[in-house]
Amino acid sequence: MLPPELLSLLTLLCLFSAAASALDEDDDYELMYVNLDNEIEGPAPATEEAASCDCQREHSKWDKLFIMLENSQMKENMMLQALDELPGVELQTLKAELSQLATTLAGTLATVTSQAVSQVEQALARSREQAEEARRLQESERGKVLEHVLQLSHNVSARLGWLESAWRSRAQEQETALQQDKLHARGDNLILSSLWKELQQTRAELRASQQWAAQHLLPAGCETAILFPMRSRKIFGSVHPTSGMTLSSFTACIWLKVTEALDKTIVFSYGTRFNPYEIQLYLSRAAAVLAVGSAQHRLAAPNVVVPGKWLHLCGTWSSENGSAALWAQGELAASAWDVAGAHTIPDGGILQLGQEKNGCCVGGGFDESLAFSGKLTGFNLWDRVLSAAEVTAQSAGDSCGTRGNVVGWGVTEVLPYGGAQYVS
Repeated sequence: MLPPELLSLLTLLCLFSAAASALDEDDDYELMYVNLDNEIEGPAPATEEAASCDCQREHSKWDKLFIMLENSQMKENMMLQALDELPGVELQTLKAELSQLATTLAGTLATVTSQAVSQVEQALARSREQAEEARRLQESERGKVLEHVLQLSHNVSARLGWLESAWRSRAQEQETALQQDKLHARGDNLILSSLWKELQQTRAELRASQQWAAQHLLPAGCETAILFPMRSRKIFGSVHPTSGMTLSSFTACIWLKVTEALDKTIVFSYGTRFNPYEIQLYLSRAAAVLAVGSAQHRLAAPNVVVPGKWLHLCGTWSSENGSAALWAQGELAASAWDVAGAHTIPDGGILQLGQEKNGCCVGGGFDESLAFSGKLTGFNLWDRVLSAAEVTAQSAGDSCGTRGNVVGWGVTEVLPYGGAQYVS
């Protein structure tokens, strides 16, 4: 009997015998049969001859069949390997293309975004400029309207005064006529009484409108003011006097409208490196305080400050006898003697609006709680004590037109810092 390996090989050959016939239709060959006892039926001589084959002979049909099968298997493996590698290569190519596309889109998007942001910023800048211009125009128009209202109110007030004078004259005539005709005079008296009440009511309304308009306009003769928008240690005004600050007496006047006054709210201050309290005018709630030489040498005028309303303050001092006085709205509010008597205010210091000199440096180390918030205008400083009539004239007349010889409003340089700005 043949070995099992040879029998399996012969069995496979039998299965593909039909395919072998397609290679050579002219050759006839004899099929072999395998029985169940693993024996090969067929001519014995042919089997023995097949066993002793010549290696140098040409390929038989079976050899060609095996070669074809091996080639087919090899091609199939190559095709399968190519199919496995193809998605990977395509995937790498697709990734590279997507990466390049993402880079291109990112650059394009960055450019477009930069241009859009630039256009938006330009549009916002134009909008802010237009809004600021509209605000200035609105304030200018409102100021003109309020001035017109004030003028009209003054005219009406003058006419009412004339009517009142005429009424008094008429009343005297009616009083004489009463003696002649009491009945007729009684009717006229009722009419005149009604007219008098209407005149008094109209005058009260005009006075209220004048006060309202005066609070919304700058003081008489003042075209500009410095606005301190909020209480901040960085917001102040630096004053550069036109002459030296070596003073043995002075008068300082200023218009102010404070938003809120705390325990100590600085209106203006002058100090040196050695003494930051040479001159101070500050608010303490409803009181105005003038300090000379030190924080202990001071004079206070109570109940003169009303937040949101214009207030004219003047402070005077003389070293000869230490006399000091505070004036509010042109009237004497407080006075005292022995306030820093025989003291001389030295030159070389720093004069500021809305903040206290701290002895360190310009603009540094300020205290936010001492800062002024509101409006200041008409700041003037003289190197002498003004008379009572001159001080009263400062609050009643053209206060911004009369200028001090040390600091003159509108002539002396006053520089705003940190958000403080000039307004009209």
